Amino acid sequence: MIGSLPRTEAVLPRTVALVGPYGSGKSTLFDALMARAGAPMKRVTEARAMSTELRIGHCQFLGDPWTLLDCPGSIEFAYETACALDAADLALIVCEPVPQRLASLPLLLHMIEERGLPFLVFLNKIEMFIGNLNEITDLLQDTMKRPLALRQLPIREGETISGFIDIASHRAYRYKAGQGTEPGSERIEIPQNLREPEEMAFSALAEKLADQDDRFLERLLEEEMPTGTEIFEQLSQDQAAGTIAEVLLGSALHGYGITRLWKALRHDAPSATATAERHGIGAGSEPLIHIFKTSHHATAAHAGKLSFGRVWRGIVKDGATMDGVRIGALYHFVSGEAVRVKEAEAGDVIALARLELINTGQILGLRKGEEQLASSAPPPPSFALAIKAKDRLDDAKLAQALHKLVEEDPSLSLEQDLEGGVMLLQGQGEIHVQSALERLTMQAHLAVQSGKPPVACRETIGETTIEHARLKRQTGGHGQFADVTLEIAPRRRGEGFVFIDRIVGGAIPKPFIPAIRDAAEEAMSKGPLGYRVVDVSVTLLDGSYHTVDSSEQAFKTATRMAITAALAKAKPKLLEPIDHVTVAVPRQNTPDAQRLLSGRRGQILGYGEREGWPGWDEIEAMVPAAELQDFVVALRSDTQGLGSYRHAFDHLAEAATMQR
Repeated sequence: MIGSLPRTEAVLPRTVALVGPYGSGKSTLFDALMARAGAPMKRVTEARAMSTELRIGHCQFLGDPWTLLDCPGSIEFAYETACALDAADLALIVCEPVPQRLASLPLLLHMIEERGLPFLVFLNKIEMFIGNLNEITDLLQDTMKRPLALRQLPIREGETISGFIDIASHRAYRYKAGQGTEPGSERIEIPQNLREPEEMAFSALAEKLADQDDRFLERLLEEEMPTGTEIFEQLSQDQAAGTIAEVLLGSALHGYGITRLWKALRHDAPSATATAERHGIGAGSEPLIHIFKTSHHATAAHAGKLSFGRVWRGIVKDGATMDGVRIGALYHFVSGEAVRVKEAEAGDVIALARLELINTGQILGLRKGEEQLASSAPPPPSFALAIKAKDRLDDAKLAQALHKLVEEDPSLSLEQDLEGGVMLLQGQGEIHVQSALERLTMQAHLAVQSGKPPVACRETIGETTIEHARLKRQTGGHGQFADVTLEIAPRRRGEGFVFIDRIVGGAIPKPFIPAIRDAAEEAMSKGPLGYRVVDVSVTLLDGSYHTVDSSEQAFKTATRMAITAALAKAKPKLLEPIDHVTVAVPRQNTPDAQRLLSGRRGQILGYGEREGWPGWDEIEAMVPAAELQDFVVALRSDTQGLGSYRHAFDHLAEAATMQR
């Protein structure tokens, strides 16, 4: 239990976010690190092969307290990763030494650079590597703004990588398989054939550091090589400051390099105090906590809402009140189980129970005049499904469950399509939305139907028509009488509806005119093609009335009769919504994205470099909304999962292929 483990009083808890492309082995590395620290995690079997939610684990390594955050790798869950990065002291980028897989890094690196977050690179699955490591590090460097510092050289025995040389310390190690608390390597002599490459790598490392430190540069210019200890200390300082990024090797699956990775994290990750300063958080004893995740998953210790937060200042105590909110029970997560604790210190990641009115991104404990901490904003949705409960009796239960889903993941959103009569669940892609529905089924035990959202088409008319309608009914007593002659005419696109009264001589008394106008506008709610009618003028030309039998209701009925008949005769035209679309893709995928847009009836307006994204382009286009329903699925299929787009309604256009 973490509350009973000894702690190093001088070291505040630190947090590392494990990030990287899908399939790079982040979750396996997370488990290996936790196991090596003596806190093995219980793996929960997921319906999908990929991780779709953030995993949180607390542990200690050599007496120092840590929180590890295992982030999803898919771009569709990037918001979950962004929130984790907001709470981290360091990002551990996990990637494979495979050129094709490195193309997936730019989005992640952009998120890290936006935050000025220090990061370290772990080249995983090194036992499978058969190429030239320098080529891999060069490719990595091409994707990154910060200089990379290779810390280790691989040792080969035949076609197998059996160990590594630590460049800064001039020490060689042979891998020993195994996770848990067993050591992952043993010290050996540097192989004779690697002594010269190791010396060259040491010199290259010193030169990298000299670019960051004038003292090192002066010594190198005087042909004086720094010692290994000096290299080690300077590297640690630059890594913690985020001016350089170390690259380490290993295999999470076999336990290779895990202990060395832990030691690098322990020595080189910035302190929680330094991270708080980077966020602009002032010192002091008043507690401040940033909520970065919300969960409604039940645990053995707690059922209900849990809010996960990073304590940036002071001590948060069970039962305390912050900003008028009473803090419920506090939990750490050890080996996947919630363990209750009495308090959390600065640096801790803690789960807080029953913060019903507090949501992801909120901060408790800001001082008067203290600026709000930057929290990641959810991206706009790019995919949606229309959903409803299979059993109408479950409608209220579904609404409650959907509210919890969106509370857990603000990159999901709900929209009530009143016109289509459906609820839209919107998210970052098909997998994102489908996984949310799977959670809905498992957690709320609800049967849900889903389908494509209706397209908000409209209709208009192609020519001017005059229509006469008379209502005359006599059923005993007062009857109903109304007589109208209306002209309906097309207007320019976007001009909307207008009603014109041209009655003269009192043919229809003025008190009845507003009822006719209202009925004409109401009749536009559904035209002969089944959609709302737009961009039409209705002119009241003539009519007659009866002093006893005429009424507002009679004139409304006659008006609707005339409008319905006129719309059917006026050559109705179907209009479809056209969206302005901005597509962002790696430059090598720009032709693919252009072909995809053209194949979906898109009109490409132009393209150019994406600002702040080296090697990326943005394409502007006009695309029918009907073609965008699964556009993100096709776009990511063509761009190794990297492409994204945003869109907004621009105008209505005649749908020639759908015209009746």
